[in-house]
Amino acid sequence: MVKKFLFFAALLCMPLFLMAGKKDYYKDPKYLLGAVPEVDGIVTFQKNFSVTDKNEQQIYDILLAYIKNSILENAIRDQQPEYTRIISEERGEGSIVARIEEYMTFNKAFLSLDRTRFRYLLNVTVKGQKVNIALTQISYYYNEDMEGKNGVTYKAEEWITDKLAVNKAGTKLYPRSGKFRRMTVDRAQEIFEGFMDALSTMEVDQQVVTKKRKGIVEE
Repeated sequence: MVKKFLFFAALLCMPLFLMAGKKDYYKDPKYLLGAVPEVDGIVTFQKNFSVTDKNEQQIYDILLAYIKNSILENAIRDQQPEYTRIISEERGEGSIVARIEEYMTFNKAFLSLDRTRFRYLLNVTVKGQKVNIALTQISYYYNEDMEGKNGVTYKAEEWITDKLAVNKAGTKLYPRSGKFRRMTVDRAQEIFEGFMDALSTMEVDQQVVTKKRKGIVEE
């Protein structure tokens, strides 16, 4: 009897623990004003850096391999492969464009799965030793049924911008759109970090617990 009581008490308290966790990141400055950049009104995450120990061709080949073997492969494994693909490969121009769809999971629990399809256009440009990576044309397909239909599409410009996802005081995210904004910011950073890691030799300084990249200069 006591065990049953404790079990049901834990179930009742679980939403409170989840809400407590949400409050932390909903007020985290990392996700507040300025966290979602716009270029001419279009949500666009960009990263610029230089690679000092490789030439243009080497950089291009490594970035292309990373897109194919990591980003595309992981996305295709879980998604409909016809959506995720490289649109153009212009070696002479140092340009790679890919369209990606991957799952973004907000919460996963027993008999409960809250996730969205996260869609974006990935633009990579290499000029000499300089690299520009951009994520744009971002959208979400949410609340689909078991057959992957009847969902709702949200464009980033209509959903995760400062105006639409952050309260007027600039102190916290709105609950519904805020979770999309938070995970998009994190995913963009993760993608940029992955590209830079692919291009560099990593060193770990155990004394200060920081990672150092060789040959990468962020701009």
